Amino acid sequence: MIKAILSTATLLVTLSAPAFADGDADKGEKVFKKCKACHAVGPDAKNKVGPELNGIVGSPAMHNPDFKYSDAMKEAAAGGLVWDEASLTEFLAKPKDFMKGTKMSFAGLRKESDIENVIAYLQSF
Repeated sequence: MIKAILSTATLLVTLSAPAFADGDADKGEKVFKKCKACHAVGPDAKNKVGPELNGIVGSPAMHNPDFKYSDAMKEAAAGGLVWDEASLTEFLAKPKDFMKGTKMSFAGLRKESDIENVIAYLQSF
């Protein structure tokens, strides 16, 4: 009986835990240094040239009400864009290809592993 209860409890905890990207958050922190000129994460994060990115993974586009987004981002948000792993992967690879008219001047991350690691890092906030 106790074994069944523990098995059920373990299953419930596993199912209720958030799914994390396949990347390595520690490596993602290093890659995120490329993003720090324009973005911030963490408890003291504030908007810079780009919005702070706490809670971005799984959030709808324009999740930060205190940031002035581009018309392209407004249009994407109106179209229902959600920053899930798939959309972030495409955006981080080539932002201007993913979203024509974005104000983000960053060319993108070339390595798939860097993208996975950054997403894992962002999920930790």
